[in-house]
Amino acid sequence: MSAAVPHPRPVSQPAPRTGSGARRSVGVALLFGALGAALVLLSGGRTWAEGTAAVAQGSVVRQASGQDVSGLPGALAIVGLAALVAVFAVRGAGRIAVAALLALSGAGVIAGAFGGVSDTAALEEKASKVGGLTDGAIENVTHTAWPWVALVGGVLLLLAGLLALRYGRHWPAMSGRYERDGTPRPRRARTAPDPDRPEELWKALDRGEDPTGETTGDTPRT
Repeated sequence: MSAAVPHPRPVSQPAPRTGSGARRSVGVALLFGALGAALVLLSGGRTWAEGTAAVAQGSVVRQASGQDVSGLPGALAIVGLAALVAVFAVRGAGRIAVAALLALSGAGVIAGAFGGVSDTAALEEKASKVGGLTDGAIENVTHTAWPWVALVGGVLLLLAGLLALRYGRHWPAMSGRYERDGTPRPRRARTAPDPDRPEELWKALDRGEDPTGETTGDTPRT
């Protein structure tokens, strides 16, 4: 009689740590998106380039801010910030579309900021207004580091969008616990009217109740 050979126990595979990764990605995406948008909006109001324009009395210094050079990065930063908030308001395919919009906003900010690194068109336009000419000559042009700050903000927005595309399906959505579910609210038990207050007695009579009897719950007892 042969002894029964025991079957080997199946080795349980460790569950993927999708939940912890998704939780971390939420915080990182929110940080990247908010910081990136803030950097782009901040740099848009700073000086990106400056130079001197020749006039009859000599020369005058002209400056061009990020909004003068290109309004695209600031506008896309607002779009990206709105998309970052909207990611948590939609689900399924809508969340993927909003995440893609966030990533595209970051890519557009990068392109706009990179184009403003060496741009002189805004300075030449201001020089032409000073000299009263169609084409103004600008000299001694210098560029600041603010276009690169905007570019870094665009990179952060792009990373936030890529995180939303990768982990967004595991992120929580806005809760509907505050919405009405149609459950009737419990009715409060009516108390006996105060005999010292005549207006309560009249109200009880209007409801068809006996103000002199005792009440149990909602049904007066005479």
